[in-house]
Amino acid sequence: MKTSSIHLLAFLMLIMPAFSIAQKQLPVTVYETSASGNKLTLVSNFSAKGNVSSVKLLPDQLFQTILGFGGSFTESSAYLLNKMSKAKREMILDAYFGETGARYSLTRTHMSSCDFSLGHYSYAPVAGDKDLEHFSINEDKHDILPMIRDAKATSKEGFKIISSPWTAPPWMKDNNSWLGGKLLPQCQDTWALFFLKYLDAYKAEGINIWGFTVENEPLGNNNNWESMIFSPDEMTDFVKNHLGPKLKSDGRDIKILGYDQNRGEELKQWADVIYRDESSSKYFDGIAVHWYASTYDWFPESLQYAHKSAPSKYIIQTEACLDGLVPKWNDDKWYWSKEAKDWGWDWAPADQKYLHPKYVPVFRYARDIIGCLNNHVNGWIDWNMVLDKQGGPNWFKNWCGAPILVDPDKDEVYITPIYYVMAHFSKYMRPDAIRIGFENSDADLMITAVQNPDHSLVVVVLNQGSEAKNFTLTLGAESTSVSISANALQTIVISKNNHL
Repeated sequence: MKTSSIHLLAFLMLIMPAFSIAQKQLPVTVYETSASGNKLTLVSNFSAKGNVSSVKLLPDQLFQTILGFGGSFTESSAYLLNKMSKAKREMILDAYFGETGARYSLTRTHMSSCDFSLGHYSYAPVAGDKDLEHFSINEDKHDILPMIRDAKATSKEGFKIISSPWTAPPWMKDNNSWLGGKLLPQCQDTWALFFLKYLDAYKAEGINIWGFTVENEPLGNNNNWESMIFSPDEMTDFVKNHLGPKLKSDGRDIKILGYDQNRGEELKQWADVIYRDESSSKYFDGIAVHWYASTYDWFPESLQYAHKSAPSKYIIQTEACLDGLVPKWNDDKWYWSKEAKDWGWDWAPADQKYLHPKYVPVFRYARDIIGCLNNHVNGWIDWNMVLDKQGGPNWFKNWCGAPILVDPDKDEVYITPIYYVMAHFSKYMRPDAIRIGFENSDADLMITAVQNPDHSLVVVVLNQGSEAKNFTLTLGAESTSVSISANALQTIVISKNNHL
């Protein structure tokens, strides 16, 4: 063999391993929702133009376990579903719980009435009934219970339900009112019994409850609608001395979540008290949070603090919505525009105005879910699943948005872009998935990633910019080129067969 041929062969042998690795294609399935009109659309043609960034998946870096994603069974939503035709009702339930829909896996409902009820009611209406002999969930039997049962029948894998009281009945409170006030000391055992009665009543209807939050928004809501005030110490003492022991002595395996209000400095204070010692923390399975403190910030420092305070406990986002507004009907463009304002736009003090800017609804949802997941949140629950064109019904006229809006008089349904944002996560990130690490060279892209129980990998990418972005997605020795449209959200699925 000639010397030149030997040198060429040696050169080819030298570069072959690198060439082979570079050419090994990572098969992916990509779904996109975009301002340009994609709605969880399967995309496969990617542009290679412009700068290319890199996203490297690190499946050996494991973080929290995912419980799921979903929305809430409210009386308002259930009432509206009852007013729709059978076909439209089934269409909505399938959109949320069906195998071809969003496959919601983590949900919430209210115990007794809330602002998204048709009026005030309690399961314990008889004053002085300390043994709750007159306890009844009849108010739920026309609306909420049928909606939950139909959702269960629609869902192949089922879903968890977290139940939250907005208030004890007025006769158990120091102000004898639906609004504000505190639980009377002499009623603490009765209020704990209320939770057990609720579990039994729902179980008798074929519905098992996975967990409770002790009180929705214990800091109050300025006495606007149903509420009851707890300090961190008061809630912890109630759980430690009443609710926790009662559930345990009765053999109930029910999760208890503390706090259940906005993220921020308050979350740190509550975590300090709830988890201050074993005698109290043993009854709490985690902490629940809402997003209303800001349309801009998901408060990673507070979430990290809560996680470090009790690494084995859950952090669950239990409520979020486009609050304080009448939703836009059949106007996808609005949901991609920077026009929405939350309550804080009006009331926030000057030093907090930056936390309440006008926002793009699609971005608000996607940013918050990604930000929460990347800071140890285990599950993320939206508020009402269905509202009308007014953003109700709501007895206080506290109008809000929902992923699906209906006009019951015309039997019309509007599936908003927010629905598709939720589905990007809920449909593909399944219960018991584990968040994994990643490296991202483009700070303008928001990214999170999980490994599902079936070993498939799911990556969600948000591009809030006005131009398309290109990136190389790498997993071990495999890689692929992907482009994401301007103003778009993508879910990238790598099946188990492609990376085991």
